[in-house]
Amino acid sequence: MMPAEPLPPPTIRSLRRAFPWIALVGLLVVAQTALVWLTLDYESSQAQESVETAAAEVANEVKQNLARDLQSLQALLWNDPPLPQWRSDTTALLRARRELVRIERRGLDFGLEAAVESPYRAPVFSQLAREDILIDAEVACANARRLSGPAYSRSYFVPLPGGLGIELMDVCLPVLSHSQLSGYLIASYSLQGLLETTARDSRKGYELAFVEGDGTRLARLGSLERGRGVFVAQRIIDLPGISLQLRLDSATGKPDLIPNLSTALVLGLSLALGAVVVLLVRDVRKRAEAERGLAEALAFRKAMEDSLVTGLRARDLDGRITYVNPAFCEMVGFSAEELIGKMTAEDPPPYWPPEMIAEYTRRQKGRIAGEAPPREGYETMFMRRNGERFPVMVFEAPLVDGNGKHAGWMGAMVDISAQRRVEELSRQQHEKLQAAARLATMGEMASLLSHELNQPLAAISSYATGSLNLMQQGETDPQTLGMIMQAIARIAEQAERAGRVIKSVHDFVRRREHLHESIRADRLIEAVMPLVNLHARKTGTRVEIDVPKAPAPVPRVVCDRTMVEQVLLNLARNGIQAMDQVPPERRVLRFKARQLHPRWVEFTVIDHGVGIPPEVAERLFTPFFTTKREGMGLGLSLCRTVVEQHGGVLTFEPLPAAEGSGTQFRFTLAADVNSAASRDAAAGRPAEPSTSP
Repeated sequence: MMPAEPLPPPTIRSLRRAFPWIALVGLLVVAQTALVWLTLDYESSQAQESVETAAAEVANEVKQNLARDLQSLQALLWNDPPLPQWRSDTTALLRARRELVRIERRGLDFGLEAAVESPYRAPVFSQLAREDILIDAEVACANARRLSGPAYSRSYFVPLPGGLGIELMDVCLPVLSHSQLSGYLIASYSLQGLLETTARDSRKGYELAFVEGDGTRLARLGSLERGRGVFVAQRIIDLPGISLQLRLDSATGKPDLIPNLSTALVLGLSLALGAVVVLLVRDVRKRAEAERGLAEALAFRKAMEDSLVTGLRARDLDGRITYVNPAFCEMVGFSAEELIGKMTAEDPPPYWPPEMIAEYTRRQKGRIAGEAPPREGYETMFMRRNGERFPVMVFEAPLVDGNGKHAGWMGAMVDISAQRRVEELSRQQHEKLQAAARLATMGEMASLLSHELNQPLAAISSYATGSLNLMQQGETDPQTLGMIMQAIARIAEQAERAGRVIKSVHDFVRRREHLHESIRADRLIEAVMPLVNLHARKTGTRVEIDVPKAPAPVPRVVCDRTMVEQVLLNLARNGIQAMDQVPPERRVLRFKARQLHPRWVEFTVIDHGVGIPPEVAERLFTPFFTTKREGMGLGLSLCRTVVEQHGGVLTFEPLPAAEGSGTQFRFTLAADVNSAASRDAAAGRPAEPSTSP
């Protein structure tokens, strides 16, 4: 028998048993140290990021305030107001803008013409005369004259009574009179006032300051506690003439060893976990870890739901509300306690408008019965606590429980009222631009209108003078009476001619509500012909109209005739202007209308000009892009907008080589499907053209 191996001494056995626990404790200590270090680093990063974000926001607000002040200062120079009116407007501006301490007007020789002080403080130049420290303002005005716009001066210190002082900055705006420089408008800012106006209560916990390059504070605004210099952010605010350096210093110091309760809880939980590992078996430890993971998942889900701006609503199979998130409660203005359990015909939700309860109840019953498809999205109307109706977009999907059974529906609600307001504002802006384009068109054609009206007015004057002469002769023979009646008839004809011209201008310029009506294509073209002929006669252009002739029916379209007439007139004017450089015999402008599809009518405006260069064609429909010296650059952009609002498309292409140089613009409008032309197009019968000069 082999002898038994001797046991190690008790000290070695104890060390072997203690070694795993020592290693475990060491690992826990390392883990705790790493956790604390990472937490401190994370807290520091978050604090620095918060300071950087706040600094960017403050810098942006300073720029916005300065831009707003510039607009107000420029408004003081509009229409060259008299000095009393200027003083009154300036006083009102200083009351509204506390960061401005003085506004003055100076002549070209920099002599003071007028000055108004802020009503909120004593005059800032009481200790030191303004004329003694004009050098910075003169430099700013020199920059403003060079830039043809506003320019800022560097900041300078002005002493005040009592041993104090204030840091000021000037902005200089050139004053123009009849397009000539006639003087300067100089406004003095208080840097301290600019900070106070910008920051207010939203910057508590920070110290804001304008500083110089070496860190010297020019103006300071802070909380009760000065910045500690731990978390600092700086931003450069570039202005015409100078750059301001903004510094934001957080009053928060370095993070504590345990910076927040969450870190303390994590540390405590880690220590508890170590004790559990020592005292309990492996299965108990696994259960604890699983429970911790579940709690973290639930907390994460709740935090995610609470951070959403989309409203969430859960309903059971009976349609009752079982869950709403804070975003949904904020959206409708009711608390979760007021909503959970609602959704029956006898007790409808409070956010249902009373006039829609019957419809919503019927739609809910259909969903419960399974008539609505899954993941359906639809738009509906909700009501806030104050009675305000607002549109929402609803997306719903089946809600499945942990056993895989259908337990209800989960819906996501998005408030789209802001989107609707933006769409309405955009529509109104388009209408204003279209009206401005029509007025600009009529302004350019004013000389042509005066020429057109001079002819009938001269004829009226001539016929009236002749009639008076015949009547003064006292002759009453039939021949004389016949001549007088003929002259009066000519006066009526010429007056009617002048009236038609004026009515054409009035119908085109007046602004009215959109009204879609069914109208013949040739009527649209004929409506703009008086205005087109004005321009065509001046340039020697021949105008042709190509529409189907009888017995073929003329196409009819459904449109807002005023807007479409503007499109036709803009395209015609562009075509006539494009033919300025070609010989007179080639100056032919052609209008064409065809119904090539049962649902669409195509209009074409053709010119025989020099064509469109490729570099211009790429930007032809870009707003405010123009090749004309006096053009606004809105004509073709508005034409495309009008056509697209009617559901059509506006394109252009060069003329075929066989027809020479030139360009043809095409656009489509919705056809009147009940018209004879639409029925012929559906049957495949082509319309015969009719060309008339």
